[in-house]
Amino acid sequence: MKEEKTRFCLDICEALIDGNVQITVEMRPIRVWKQAALWLFVFSLLRNTVGAQIRYTIPEELKEGSVVGNIARDIGLDISDIANRKLRIASDSSTQYFSVDTRNGELIVNGRIDREVLCGQSASCLMPLQLVIENPLQLYRVNIEIQDINDNAPNFHTKDSILKIAESVAVGAKFPFESAEDLDVGSNSLKSYALSNNAFFRLNVKTLEDGKKVPELIVDRPLDREKQFVHKIILTALDGGDPVKSGTIMIQVIVQDTNDNEPKFEQSQYKAYVQEGTTFGSSVLTVKATDLDEGLNGEIQYFFGARTPDNVRKSFNINSETGEITVIGKLDYELTKLYTFDVCAKDKGSPEQEGHSSVMLHVIDENDNIPEIILTSLPSPVSENASVGTVIALINVKDLDSGDNAKVNLTISTRFPFKLKPAFDNHYSLVTSSLLDREANSEYDIKLVASDSGEPSLKSTKTVNVKILDVNDNPPVFSQPSYTVYIKENSPPGASLFSVSASDIDQDKNAILSYSILDLTSNQLPASSYFYINSENGTIYSMSSFDYEKTKLFSIAVQAKDHGSPPLSSNATVHVFILDHNDNAPVVIYPSTSMGSVSHQRMPRSAKAGHLVTKVTAVDADSGHNAWLFYRLAEATDASLFSVNLHTGEVRTKRAVSEHDDSSQRLLIEIKDNGEPIQSTTVTVDILIEDGFHEPVSDYREKTIEPNKKTGKITLYLIISLASVSLLSFVTFFILLVKCARGSRSCCIRRTNSEYKNPNRNLQIQLNTDGPIKYVEVLGGDMMSQSQSFGSYLSPMSEFSDLTLVKPSSTTNFTDTLNVLDASLPDSAWTFESQQVRNRILLN
Repeated sequence: MKEEKTRFCLDICEALIDGNVQITVEMRPIRVWKQAALWLFVFSLLRNTVGAQIRYTIPEELKEGSVVGNIARDIGLDISDIANRKLRIASDSSTQYFSVDTRNGELIVNGRIDREVLCGQSASCLMPLQLVIENPLQLYRVNIEIQDINDNAPNFHTKDSILKIAESVAVGAKFPFESAEDLDVGSNSLKSYALSNNAFFRLNVKTLEDGKKVPELIVDRPLDREKQFVHKIILTALDGGDPVKSGTIMIQVIVQDTNDNEPKFEQSQYKAYVQEGTTFGSSVLTVKATDLDEGLNGEIQYFFGARTPDNVRKSFNINSETGEITVIGKLDYELTKLYTFDVCAKDKGSPEQEGHSSVMLHVIDENDNIPEIILTSLPSPVSENASVGTVIALINVKDLDSGDNAKVNLTISTRFPFKLKPAFDNHYSLVTSSLLDREANSEYDIKLVASDSGEPSLKSTKTVNVKILDVNDNPPVFSQPSYTVYIKENSPPGASLFSVSASDIDQDKNAILSYSILDLTSNQLPASSYFYINSENGTIYSMSSFDYEKTKLFSIAVQAKDHGSPPLSSNATVHVFILDHNDNAPVVIYPSTSMGSVSHQRMPRSAKAGHLVTKVTAVDADSGHNAWLFYRLAEATDASLFSVNLHTGEVRTKRAVSEHDDSSQRLLIEIKDNGEPIQSTTVTVDILIEDGFHEPVSDYREKTIEPNKKTGKITLYLIISLASVSLLSFVTFFILLVKCARGSRSCCIRRTNSEYKNPNRNLQIQLNTDGPIKYVEVLGGDMMSQSQSFGSYLSPMSEFSDLTLVKPSSTTNFTDTLNVLDASLPDSAWTFESQQVRNRILLN
């Protein structure tokens, strides 16, 4: 016995591995628990087998709340996952006979289950259930077999029956009776009949081809109406249940005289086939009987049997004179596939005789049912980054027809990124067939088409809406890669400068943007200390007042970041140019007044008209028109003796000095700029006219006529400087043109790497003209750093000046610059620079 059990387990395991066995759990008496435990052991070994079908066997009439089995354990699902994965039952039936206890995963009975109501006389009663598990979607097929219990006794439609038999009936004549009906099946169904004790009749039970048992009363001895007119017999029907149940009918046999021949049918059973779409009035078949009697005793009329079902009478009619059976009602193969009934032929004798025969009419199926598409689970929204093969919905198709008419093909359009994956028994999974993009299509209306294989083919359609969920897969995009903003210096803090704008084609929080300023600027000062950006709308505000003379340009890196997970971002550059305001007065750098408030100059009394006494030189920290300077003589001891050049500041004699002119002359010279409002300053010059004073250099006019070596040297330096600047300008312009053509960077040369230490990394070259002064300006250095410069200058008094190179100097403080200059020389070289690096070659 032990070896047989071991071999049994091995056979079951092999069958499970091959996927050709159903796992069945039956509710059996205690004596078979060992076998059930063995089944459960084998099931636990292969509980994860994909596609396995679970089958339970329960008796009918179980009490509500009875446990069928632990469905969660049988499908390999943990108790903790029942609620999370939404275990539920999807049934085609409108009545839910079962439910799942989400606390322990048990399948329980919801209400009374009557096998006879569900399956009628079918030998097998299976209730298919579809078990759906979501997150992710899985589908299991559960078959519950309802076993019959002996809850119905055999029953006759009537309690009393009258049978008329002519006394001339021959011994052995058979008279069929009404069959008892037992709604139970199998061993609990009708098994036998029993007849009460009597001296004239015995019982015979005839079994038809369909298994139906028909009791027949057989005359065992000749009847004599004069001796006994009525025979009362009790017919008992017994089933095979335990205990046995029974039903009875009282039969009264009335013995009639004469007419001793009954009609006889040509066939004991008739068979015919009829299309379910047969029109009304169509003939199905004709039954025929004969009677050996003559006259009225031989005239035959045809009728349905006494116990003919109502559905037969509603669908068919028999002609009483001809025996022709015709269609009078709608035939539906899906409701009734086979009609079985009795016909009888009666003569007109007295007493009348009758003969009996059975008729079996098979209905032939026609393709008259449209395929039905059933969504086992509603379509789930799918993320746009879902992998190929993700299950979206579970679909079932069915057709009430049979054969080829019930074979259904389900298709969808190939233009959708979805496909159907067959499962089993007309079940499909709707899965993704390619990658999705919500920005291209946010939802799909998928048209399902089901068509059968009948002739002609019938079709049905259903539209399934699938929504695509957004994923943060698109970074924000600015309206342009860089922006240019202009702001006047000395503007009050808090001024709104500009609004940057970015967009994100994602959805919801993935498209909500926040703006921020990245601290990537130089000068070791974060940009956030100068500017503030509204994180919601991208408006940039100034947080301080700016000085053009210190800083002319800010380059701000603005970042737009979405609220996705993980967040995505992109950057744009905002160039903030500071516009100059005339906020600086001219500063006199020669003659120097560092040793006092008045500058002292000497001149000979022999000076002629046009004699250059001195030259006032001033500079303005502003730029452009605001730095253009104009000189005028505001006050003088003798205004007729001296004049000041409007543009150069040269102080010359208007006439020759006479003996009568005062030897001490005081001049008040005013210097104005060209800004709005005008800024001005003054310088006082005391001139001492001396006799016998000789100048260290020759007359100005002689210098202009007779070139010397110094003038030639200046010209050479000027040519070299101009050639160098021109070459550098050309190279710089060419580099900018190449970078602009690439389109990936700004055309303004700027520092891109904080580790790069080139002091000339912000290089700009321009040719400026400020009034009569012409110069080439080379700008460079960090916008936020203290700039340094190398200046190459020619003295304003070109006839006396040398080309002088001055060391790098910071121009933050004008006083420091003035202290460097040599005030004792009228033609000495000097420089003055603003915040940027400037290399100027001044031309007179």
